[in-house]
Amino acid sequence: MLLALLLAQQVTAAPAAYVREVEAWRQQRLGRLTADGGWLTVAGLFWLKPGANRFGSAAANDIVLPAYAAPPEAGVFTLEAGHVSVEVARGAPVTLGGAPVGRRLLRSDAAGEPDVLTLGSLTLQIIDRGGKLGVRLKDLHSEIRRGFKGLRWFPVKPELRVTARFVAHARPTRIDVPSVIGVTEAMPCPGTVEFELGGKTHRLDPVLEEGESRWFFIFRDATSGRSTYGAGRFLYADPPHDHDATIVLDFNEAYTPPCGFTPFATCPLPPPQNRLSVAIEAGEMTPPH
Repeated sequence: MLLALLLAQQVTAAPAAYVREVEAWRQQRLGRLTADGGWLTVAGLFWLKPGANRFGSAAANDIVLPAYAAPPEAGVFTLEAGHVSVEVARGAPVTLGGAPVGRRLLRSDAAGEPDVLTLGSLTLQIIDRGGKLGVRLKDLHSEIRRGFKGLRWFPVKPELRVTARFVAHARPTRIDVPSVIGVTEAMPCPGTVEFELGGKTHRLDPVLEEGESRWFFIFRDATSGRSTYGAGRFLYADPPHDHDATIVLDFNEAYTPPCGFTPFATCPLPPPQNRLSVAIEAGEMTPPH
């Protein structure tokens, strides 16, 4: 009798501990989203044309910045031979790493951490998307950040933390991953994962991101465009151990991509093989805005 009672307590305690774990992850997710420099602060994206691209608050600039943070003429970005340099206008308070900027070549995010220019509440950095170069603007006082109404989630469902079988590719493989800006990137794919849900077998292909140890899943399901963001959701998972051919997919940690919050993100979209027919009612729901 005592043994049965102890076992029953363990069964009921385990889900409670799991729920706390998921809730803690959700708080971390909210913190990253709302942080200074988080996706809610992304307030503009300006694709550069070859040659000079002037920036400042005056309407005549190629890149028009908010007047409360920038002078009429703040400087010029120059795109030449696949590289971007900046020349700051005299007196414009533009800094890099806390130091004033005159004229210099800028690193884009293609090489890892980009150079980040600061101008009041604004930051500007160069992004590279398949050779397409642009300036990403972030603003601590962005309208998107000020209007944020929080996140919505499905109830935590332990049964949607599934163990999937991993089938490795016989040779190094890349899959084409489209994006919201029309650029397709060939990303490394280690294989396919298979899992059972709703009495059927489903498959997803993960991709590998540079500098990221966890596997990245970009997927759609039957909730997309209904109770979850229409373009799909993101999910990360730990790769299988060398001695094991399984991987855990915790759909309670599936979340809305940045393009669900700002029109200035460059999100990847689910490849065709990652569009599921089953409704996965777990994780993050459509943002309330």
